[in-house]
Amino acid sequence: MDLLSSAPTNNPTSSALTISTSTTNGSGTNSNSAAIVTSPSRYENQKRRDWNTFCQYLRNHRPPLSLPMCSGAHVLEFLRYLDQFGKTKIHNHGCPFFGMPNPPAPCPCPLRQAWGSLDALIGRLRAAYEEHGGRPEANPFGARAVRLYLREVRDFQSKARGVSYDKKRKRPKARPTPTPTSTTTTTTSGTTSSATLS
Repeated sequence: MDLLSSAPTNNPTSSALTISTSTTNGSGTNSNSAAIVTSPSRYENQKRRDWNTFCQYLRNHRPPLSLPMCSGAHVLEFLRYLDQFGKTKIHNHGCPFFGMPNPPAPCPCPLRQAWGSLDALIGRLRAAYEEHGGRPEANPFGARAVRLYLREVRDFQSKARGVSYDKKRKRPKARPTPTPTSTTTTTTSGTTSSATLS
């Protein structure tokens, strides 16, 4: 089965959902008509664009590839192809700024796709593959080679740019302590007085 034929069109309203409701009065004519249009989320729009980009890459591949023929190796080729459009400076081992989070001067090191962008892209393409009829067990975006590549990119970029990608621990929520505004005390004379605490 060629899954490319099921790729969505570029029509931005193709995935919008329209629901019409109408009621009839005693004479059989419509008395009320309402239409609810929900536009796709930002995530869905980005997923559709990523899917179309990948399908275009397969069509331009030499020789052209159909989606069922696509493997994890082809996904890795696609990710390396995307590096030319990256905007993140990744320092080489020989660069004097290797490992510096904020280098003081420019250097000739290449711009590449950031690890976080690639990781999010693979997640969207993995979901899109299955939405277009692909079997989860044959999903090339979930291949072990792709996971290892992403891990290598993350580790190298964290060293090259001096950025830590360790997950931050969630701080426990501080419990609010009630602050009394006033207390009532009894004096030796038997009268009561009110004192305000600060």
